[in-house]
Amino acid sequence: MQPLKKIILCGCFGLLPLISQAQSKLDSLQYLQEVVVTAKPFEAVIPVQTLSGDILQTLSVHSVADALRYFSGIQVKDYGGLGGLKTIDVRNMGTHHVGVFYDGIELNNAQNGTIDLGRFSLDDMEELSLYNGQKSDIFQSAKDFSSASTVYLRTKRPQLLDGKNTNLIVRYKTMSINFNNPSFRFEQRLSPKVTMSASGEMIKSNGRYKFRYKRRNLDNTLAYDTTAIRKNSDIESYRFETALFGRLEDGGWDAKAYFYSSNRGAPGAIVANKFEDGFRQKDYNIFAQGNYTKDFTDRYHFQFKGKYAFDKMHYIARDVTDFMGEETTQGAQFDDSYYQQEVYTSMINMYNITDWWDVSASVDFQWNKLNANRKGINTPFSYPVRYTVLGAVATSFNLNKFKAMVSVNGAFVHEKVKNNTKAPDKKELSPAIFLGYKPFEDVDFNLRAFAKRVFRMPTFNDLYYAQVGYSNLKPEYMNQFNVGFTYSMPFEHTIFDQFTIQSDAYYTETTDKIIAAPTGNLFRWMMSNIGKVKGKGVEASADLDFHFGPVNLNAHASYAYTTQRDYTKIAGKPLSSYGDQIPYTPWHSGSSIVTANYDGWHVNYSFIYVGKRYNGAFNNIPKNKVQPWYTHDISLQKKIPFKHFKLTAAVEVNNLLNQHYEVIYNYPMPGRTFKFNIGIEL
Repeated sequence: MQPLKKIILCGCFGLLPLISQAQSKLDSLQYLQEVVVTAKPFEAVIPVQTLSGDILQTLSVHSVADALRYFSGIQVKDYGGLGGLKTIDVRNMGTHHVGVFYDGIELNNAQNGTIDLGRFSLDDMEELSLYNGQKSDIFQSAKDFSSASTVYLRTKRPQLLDGKNTNLIVRYKTMSINFNNPSFRFEQRLSPKVTMSASGEMIKSNGRYKFRYKRRNLDNTLAYDTTAIRKNSDIESYRFETALFGRLEDGGWDAKAYFYSSNRGAPGAIVANKFEDGFRQKDYNIFAQGNYTKDFTDRYHFQFKGKYAFDKMHYIARDVTDFMGEETTQGAQFDDSYYQQEVYTSMINMYNITDWWDVSASVDFQWNKLNANRKGINTPFSYPVRYTVLGAVATSFNLNKFKAMVSVNGAFVHEKVKNNTKAPDKKELSPAIFLGYKPFEDVDFNLRAFAKRVFRMPTFNDLYYAQVGYSNLKPEYMNQFNVGFTYSMPFEHTIFDQFTIQSDAYYTETTDKIIAAPTGNLFRWMMSNIGKVKGKGVEASADLDFHFGPVNLNAHASYAYTTQRDYTKIAGKPLSSYGDQIPYTPWHSGSSIVTANYDGWHVNYSFIYVGKRYNGAFNNIPKNKVQPWYTHDISLQKKIPFKHFKLTAAVEVNNLLNQHYEVIYNYPMPGRTFKFNIGIEL
């Protein structure tokens, strides 16, 4: 097998220059021994991308959304500034097809289907993980089987070592753009089997930063070139959460309560020399959730999950713009409050028939209700209530070299409304099959493939929002197909420790895509099932662990090539965008991370590249092209132990080269910023 190892290794190293060249010809990256940004080995049918350990503390980012940029295949839509909305899209299939799970239970927004990941800090995160398709684990809720891709946010559990009963960490962060962020984390042992944690933080900033606004005419002559200060991006937010963790004989339980409040400006688009607007948003998010797991026998395993959530969003718009960001006199001012409630329960059962064959069945129930108080709008609100029952059956086989997982997920949805016409009941099935094969006994080389059909339910806004809703919408369907491989090679008696590479090719097809189409009045749009999108792409990532004496290093690089093209027809006629790349889908993107660790010193360099895209103006014409962007970030951290406490100090530089760029067209991002962190651990 040695010649095969050499052939595979040479081919893998041959890919690295291509990946690096697509990311501005970076040098190789480094590795912290306890940090993993790679796929799991062959015990999982489908690998997982993870960020965990100290790297979450050394990355020059603040929110979960910023950290997720480093996963291959993920695009983060960032509307600029600290107060701007931040959502994610995996493989450009749409934000609504990404399930985001917080400590094992999905975060949900029945109103618009998107989760603002900017409100989740990294301070309390133990691990971020991304699965394409679904987890290679049938012991999970029906919700876990329902999404095209899933992101899992796992918070820290109490680490009370060496006989300690209490941990306390106090941190303070500040930036060069008037940013103040005090935070704390407290851990306590309540009994030999029960521990608790509590954490909180405040963020306050005026959000102002300099940006350069530059536009050219179609003949390439200069139209605008202005330097200004971004306004209405201020934020004042508070987060507090507490959790209990208990151990049982052959099981365990946990319970969590979460509170988040924010008052922030919603920075609008910069168009026609308009640099300020009056949009503001206030959010209150509260939820309580719990999990109970028990192995009743060596073969029968049970899990129960439950959650209650209440969300309030107050949105004020003093300026009215149309869908292109242009000023218009049509419409009215918005001063709306929306109130969401959710109740969720899940029962999961798994049985080990043999050592190589497992089966599972899970049933979920979810109740969602949306109320609203909208000023200045005469159309009566629908006040929708949704009842959802999800059921999933799955089986997995582990036959040494060959592994397989098959699942079928079913959904029944019933809704009630007080006003207007309710959506009809919906019944849907989504099957999936995952295959893994390890052809060689003594080589860590694994092949994989999966096929999955998923659907996404229309949101309350899709169905009932006064300006766009349409109650007869059907679910949006998507077929996914994926093939890939993972290869890992350890080294002995060299400066290299391990090399890992993985690559996937995929194809997606979306039908009945929900899109907004204009009616006779441009201010009023209608949601319709007339969209069709076909996508394909290749993703690759590589890791190299090595060391120089006591210095441990890691090099990680990822690259993605993707196409997502619009094949929508209306009344049998292709749209003008037929065959075009859908908005904000780059053909090329990539990232790199270099980390080094020595004697309490941590150095991190990271790089993100997003290639040419087109904005949301439908057609791939020069006027709508959005320029590529890239950023370099660097951080230095030192841990200083004292007799009774530990001091951590860090300095970070974001956007090191002070590049002027936009993630979303006309929403400029900050230039070079400096961040200073100090923390005390008792």
